[in-house]
Amino acid sequence: MRERDSGDPGEPAHRGGVDDYASRVLDVVDSIPPGSVMSYGDVAEFLGEGGPRQVGRIMALWGGGVPWWRVVHADGSLLAGHERAALAAYQAEDTPLRYPAGGGHARIDMPRARRRG
Repeated sequence: MRERDSGDPGEPAHRGGVDDYASRVLDVVDSIPPGSVMSYGDVAEFLGEGGPRQVGRIMALWGGGVPWWRVVHADGSLLAGHERAALAAYQAEDTPLRYPAGGGHARIDMPRARRRG
């Protein structure tokens, strides 16, 4: 099992509590290439176990040490409270985005950005 961050960039690496499933989730997230995303459900489906909520919980606890912005809601909406940081990362990585015609928050263009397996 790999050592993982607690999710807070200001805290030291988490020393315990990362089980095998969590470690595999974090490995999948590490493998998502820049400019691509997977939904929480995509990660669970790729692993063949768990579901979006389990993946979300793992990301909330230990996702700070991996490119967390590459795991998104299935509808492409940005993670609440982290929109600015995520948007900056998406723009830096040329992740395909959609901007609403009437204004509002950008979303990931899931058909173009989604990584398949």
